[in-house]
This record gives sequence, C-alpha cells and structure tokens, in this order.
Amino acid sequence: MSEELGKSSYDCDICKESFLEESKFNQHKQIHTGEQQYPCDICGKSFHHGRNLTKHKHIHTGKKPFTCDICGKSFSQNSNLTTHKRIHTGEKPYHCDICGKSFSRYNFLAIHKRIHTGKKPFTCDICGKSFSQSGNLTKHKRIHTEMSVELRESSYDCDICKESFLEESKFNQHKQIHTEKARYHCSICGKSFSDGRNLTQHQRIHTGEKPYHCDICGKSFSYKNSLTRHKRIHSGEQPYHCDICGKSFYQGRNLTQHKRIHTGEKPYHCDICGKSFSRYDSLAIHIRIHTGEKPYHCDICGKSFYQEGNLTQHKRVHTGEKPYQCDICGKSFSVSSSLTTHKRIHTGEKPYHCDTCGKSFSDGSTLIKHKRAHTGEKPYSCDICCKSFSESSTLTTHKRIHAGEKPYSCDICGKSFDQSGNLTRHKRVHTG
Repeated sequence: MSEELGKSSYDCDICKESFLEESKFNQHKQIHTGEQQYPCDICGKSFHHGRNLTKHKHIHTGKKPFTCDICGKSFSQNSNLTTHKRIHTGEKPYHCDICGKSFSRYNFLAIHKRIHTGKKPFTCDICGKSFSQSGNLTKHKRIHTEMSVELRESSYDCDICKESFLEESKFNQHKQIHTEKARYHCSICGKSFSDGRNLTQHQRIHTGEKPYHCDICGKSFSYKNSLTRHKRIHSGEQPYHCDICGKSFYQGRNLTQHKRIHTGEKPYHCDICGKSFSRYDSLAIHIRIHTGEKPYHCDICGKSFYQEGNLTQHKRVHTGEKPYQCDICGKSFSVSSSLTTHKRIHTGEKPYHCDTCGKSFSDGSTLIKHKRAHTGEKPYSCDICCKSFSESSTLTTHKRIHAGEKPYSCDICGKSFDQSGNLTRHKRVHTG
C-alpha cells in the first residue's frame, strides 16, 4: 500500500486535503461547491450523503454505538473505532516509501511526507509564512495577536467583523474601516488601516522591531501592553483573581485556563482517541503521540522528544544537574515533579484515591497503574509474541527474553540476569 500512498495525486487545491481514491476525492469537492442535499434538522448543517448525516446526528444524541472490545471506549463512528484499535494492536498500515516510517493513519503519513517534499500548504494570511501542518499555522498566528487576551475580555465588539477592543476610542477608530476608505496601507502585505498608529504597530510584524524594553531584564517587545504584562513577572503584580479559590495570575488567559480546574471544562478534543484537554497546547503535544512527531532533539546524544520541557529534563542526564532540592532531607532531583512526589514521603500525603477500592497513592501515575488491576487493562503489547502487560516497565523486562539481554551482572561470580530483582535474590547465595 505504501507505493500507492506515495503516488497519490488526489489533492484538494482549496483546503489541501489528500485522498487515495478518486471517488472520495470527488465527494470531498462537493463541500466546496455547495452541493449538499441532506440537512440536519437540529443544527441546520448539510451533507452530501445521507450516511454522513446519520453519523453527524450522533453528536446531538450522544450515541456511540461502536465499542472497543479491549478497553471499552465507545465511538460515534466505526472508522474512529478502527483507528483507535491500532493503539492496542500497534498496527501501522501506512508506510512512507521514502524513509520506511509507518503510521496508524493516512493523514499522519501525508503530514510526514512533507518533511521529504518540503511542501508547506498552510500559509499565514498576515505575514505570508508557510507551514506543513495547520496546527503550526494556528500557533504561529498567536504571534500576530499578542493583544488577543485583553481583546477577548473587552466589551467593545464589532458586529461586522467580530473584532474586539478594550477601549471605546480604539473601537470607534476601527469602525471607520467599515464606514470609510482605509487610508493607511502596508506596503509589504497590502493590509489597510484607518489609523496611522495601527499601521506602524502592524509593520513590526514584518520588520521584527521591538521598541519597548524592560529596564529590569532587558527583554524587548513589539507592543507596549506586552511589556506591561511582562513587568508583572518582576513586580509580582497579579491583577486577575479567581473568584472560586482566590488564586491570582499575571494574565487573563492564565485565569481562564485555571478556572477549568474548577469547572472541569476540557474544550479541546483529540479526534483520534477522544481524550480531552483544558488547554490547546496540551492537545497539540498529545497529538504528537499519535503522529510520532518529536521536534525537540538533544544535541549531545540525538534523542528526540515530544515536548521542549522533556528535552530540558533529559539534558540533565548528561550534565548531572539536579536543581530541585528537598528542604527536609536535602535530597536533590532533576525534575520538579519528582521533588513534589518525594516530599509526600515526609508529609504522608496521598492525594490520589481509587474510586473502586478506596486505596490512596502519593502520585497519579501509580494510581493509573493500580486501576488496571480492577479493569484488567493491559495497554502495552509485545510486537514479537503479542503478550500484553499493564505496565511499560514489565514489557521492557519481558522483551529481554526475546533479545536474550541480561543487563544485571553479579560482581562476585559474573552471572547475569534479565531483572534487577533476580540479581538481588541471587546475591543472597554469596552472602548467606
């Protein structure tokens, strides 16, 4: 199948989506031509095929008729179940004909192949920069909307273009764009403005000019309000307060994200496994688990990571740095979360509770492992003999049977073992 995928030529020149079959490509094109005959009587959305309408209605009814017989998770569409099951089986049927890398979904292969072709079909309509993935374009656009947090919190909303403003004076200036000809034009991208100051600020996107400097640390910013927000880090000012728990924040968006802890709101959903997140950047990082993308590389050993923070932590393996120290016993750690978990040894705190048997744990990962004893879930499968395990470490140990690897050696007699526990028991032979 990899050869077919490599030669697939059915690419939509409007939205850049790719297809293996011409029939599906022709169906897709109807989205752009407006040929939609089956309307939803609940929300009004229309579809080209009755079966697509049937699938869509599951969103309103909450119906999920397709259930995974391994973990019990349910889905509204059979195709989503098929894709999900590959998490358990490890199946990756889509192969890159250039480097041989395999993927569980065709669209992941399509995204991956752009690394080889250099294709970047998603272009920023503000500065013209291009990207290989739509998600990267979305993240990039935030550079242009540094004021978006304050704007979202304002009450001056333009009912024509939906743009928002903090100050009434700026809102009134903006309305002139719709009522009179914009006089100030950007010579680089052609965007127009009714106020010269707005054009000046806009042009910094192209020039990279950052005229506002922090007199404490020297960091520079394109916008004055960005500098104002930054200075709160030095002053400790936190003007945004949670009315539920009283916690304060430097920025309004941090308060918005925090409040989801209380409400339980998780508006960002993974369309592959269904997992939900309270923050978009958490979803973006999670999706890399499915795509296999690891954009952060260690320049010492070459190992790659999903998150920049994981790379930072990893580098401490090479440097030996352990910046997080316990103020009770003095033990040091390379990761702050390890220090937090460690301190519970001293306090006896066990904040993670099993809702099945009531047992408590000092860290969340141990609770997750424990719960598998109740559910019987074994998500880690051996790709050689297909045996499954509830913990990844157990799978690692198991794989040594196939490889014949025995990394634990007795320093007295030289005998080797595949598990450290077996070595410990063996040493008793020598010590009595």
